[in-house]
Amino acid sequence: MDADVIIAGAGPAGLMLAGELRLGGATVIVLERMPHRSGESRGLGFTARTMEVFDQRGLLPRFGPIELSTAGHFGGLPVDFGLLDGGHQAAKAVPQSQTELVLEQWATELGADIRRGHELLTLTDDGDSVTAEVRGPHGTERVSAPYLVGCDGGRSTVRKAVGFDFPGTAATMEMFLADVRGLDLEPRMIGETLDAGMVMVGRLPDGITRIIVCEHGAPPRRRITPPDYSEVAEAWKRLTGDDISHGEPVWVSAFGDAARQVTEYRRGRVLLAGDAAHIHLPAGGQGMNTSIQDAVNLGWKLARVVQGTASPALLDTYHSERHPVGERLLLNTKAQGLLFLRGREMQPLRDVLTELITFDEVSRHLAGMVSGLEITYRVGGGTHSLLGRRMPRTDLVGSRGRTTSTEALRTGRTVLFDFEDNSRLRRKVAGWTAQVDVVTAEIHGDTANNPLSGTAAVLVRPDGHVAWAAPGSHGDLRMALESWLGAPDECVSLAGAS
Repeated sequence: MDADVIIAGAGPAGLMLAGELRLGGATVIVLERMPHRSGESRGLGFTARTMEVFDQRGLLPRFGPIELSTAGHFGGLPVDFGLLDGGHQAAKAVPQSQTELVLEQWATELGADIRRGHELLTLTDDGDSVTAEVRGPHGTERVSAPYLVGCDGGRSTVRKAVGFDFPGTAATMEMFLADVRGLDLEPRMIGETLDAGMVMVGRLPDGITRIIVCEHGAPPRRRITPPDYSEVAEAWKRLTGDDISHGEPVWVSAFGDAARQVTEYRRGRVLLAGDAAHIHLPAGGQGMNTSIQDAVNLGWKLARVVQGTASPALLDTYHSERHPVGERLLLNTKAQGLLFLRGREMQPLRDVLTELITFDEVSRHLAGMVSGLEITYRVGGGTHSLLGRRMPRTDLVGSRGRTTSTEALRTGRTVLFDFEDNSRLRRKVAGWTAQVDVVTAEIHGDTANNPLSGTAAVLVRPDGHVAWAAPGSHGDLRMALESWLGAPDECVSLAGAS
């Protein structure tokens, strides 16, 4: 084998997955068709959930100063994300090109082998391993690994080669997106509906203006190359009467409202993540964020499987946990598309929803849906409110001074937080010391409104989700450890020796 895992695609999902696998000790080869990063800005910023993910890996400082905001929207209708518990904030105006640069540098530092200019042509899963045929700078070669993950976008070669079912709805319209220099346009919120279509104007750093334009009745086209800027300028003039043809395009793209999702995220030794698994209308910048979160869910599980410390059955939880998230993503982006892409016949619905959003409970629900903060995995029965949810960032104080729960997750390992200095509980973890860190500390600061108030201990997976809590979980700690981490270390060692 050339590596433990082959990843096809060096976008945000592939690069995040590469880093997560390396944290878990797996060797990784990333195959990317393009010889250089595109530099396109596409996704702009991160949702509050992705902010948490990057924070738990210590990546946020690499982005430099970040503009934060609790302002969001649902289908162009303003939603206050500050109503969520903890006042979660999202990052604004961070171009996807910067996100990819940060993730590539991080994954490379961890030891990922990123091979640009290497295009995956086809692959074979023989039941024991996967072999990819790759066209690179020096001709065609074969690369093999126990597992391969397709992170190669909406037109995924991996998805097509393996024959994943990809049901859904085809595009019904075409939209243009362009980042342009030299335009002096007033900002226009997404959702501003004209008689013949929709337009949006946003200001980006360095004097760049982002515009989106959609003409009603514009048929979807299967393009091999990006549209010419003249098409964008002509459509803009037809809708607004303004001439923007003098602008200098940085990059131009066309997209549609197709909505599809694979029926299974894993087939044999091949898995899919990100846009390879789900495509949808880019509403609220959710695509890149969901893709990154797919990778974080999969990375630690796949690392354990390839190293023999967990059964391949653990990979089934990747599908069971992330497929419903993808379904939810398609649902809300379709709903948003109806709100900001359809004509004035949708105005009564917009007016009613605008009234509903004034109720805090409705705003919390929509904000949780779009941000990903609502996600709860099934990790076993129990009554604790955090089971299956992300461990909230919590200030802690212990024998080594002050720290946070987030900092304890930096290494990508499972963590047992012991809030009552319970030596009996810690002895139960002794068989998994190669996989579990134990943090003995007290919760610092106001505990009255902290969801951990009254909690004796929690077991947190490498992806930051709570897998067990006391009191509140059905079953003891050992049962949870065996469920997520497999047999104790000494049993694995004996099996390997035999």
